[in-house]
Amino acid sequence: MNAYRSQAIVFPAKQQVALWEETVDPPGAGEILCRAERSLVSLGTELHCLRGEFDPGTNWIDWVQYPFHTGYSMVGRVVEIGAGVTQIRLGDRIASYTPHQQYYTVRFDHQPPGTPEGIRPYVLPDGISNDEGTWRSLACTTQSAMRRAEFQFGETAVVIGLGILGQLVTQYLAAAGARRIIAIDTAPNRLELARASGATHTLALDVKDAVEPIRDLTGGWMADVCFDVTGHHAVLSWAVRLVRRLGRLVLVGDTPTPSRQTLGPGVVSHSVAILGIHGYQVPDKANEYAPWSVDTMSDLFFDYCLNGRMNVRQLVTSHHSPLEAPALYQRLYQDRSSEIGVILDWERLDG
Repeated sequence: MNAYRSQAIVFPAKQQVALWEETVDPPGAGEILCRAERSLVSLGTELHCLRGEFDPGTNWIDWVQYPFHTGYSMVGRVVEIGAGVTQIRLGDRIASYTPHQQYYTVRFDHQPPGTPEGIRPYVLPDGISNDEGTWRSLACTTQSAMRRAEFQFGETAVVIGLGILGQLVTQYLAAAGARRIIAIDTAPNRLELARASGATHTLALDVKDAVEPIRDLTGGWMADVCFDVTGHHAVLSWAVRLVRRLGRLVLVGDTPTPSRQTLGPGVVSHSVAILGIHGYQVPDKANEYAPWSVDTMSDLFFDYCLNGRMNVRQLVTSHHSPLEAPALYQRLYQDRSSEIGVILDWERLDG
């Protein structure tokens, strides 16, 4: 078996994007080798990585080391199988937390102890398209946010920021039976998609101007739970004012500059709970006490896609060849407001 020549999207340094050609070896024991078919651009996380402005001590500064291979929402097809792998077949479509690259190996058997299930390859169900499969990693993150919030049927929820994560949170809230879903963003196209995703009310406002409108919509009750999905340091101090006494605020977006965040008034006097969530804070394997691992959350998400309770197809706003990546990322870096789901189509390299 020969090595493969592979294209990869790389940030050589902050605010630089390149397409590099690399060599990928055949799979070793316990590995599979995949050829990329689709990958999803994570507009918030990846553009933070491209910007390169991180506070000391954050997970960002430990994680993003240039040159940086960006991306983590991949669907590929198995083209070679290493020794000892018996549960994967040639031609299977695999969803994995793999950067944007044409060929790549994924560990399957003999995982080191404590390896999260999300790192392991996940075979996509029949009936799920490649585009839908790329949403798996972010769908698991937002599903974890719902559980972290301890959301209850009939509650009123506010979602601040209607990019990829905000749209997914909105769909989960609708599936979970929220009484009101109040979606906040300044981009009209994102508000329109939020309506299609299940939002009952949309506010084309900056979050600092949303306090009184939400008071009016809820008859003075305010939100039971608020999801800050922006990852912007300035939002926290206003978001805490949108929840009721004993309400919950869930930080789904992780700002790379937390030193610039402030709490704002009412956190202590209103007994507001501020909860963080990260995609990897799940059990390695599902068990009776903690049933929601990455694999079981993936199963649920794709069931919802198949039965129509969630629809990520409507969130895909554009497809691109990986060859367009340098210009694409620079455009998104300047203005991403017109995009939600940006898909890289790796099959275009084969043509």
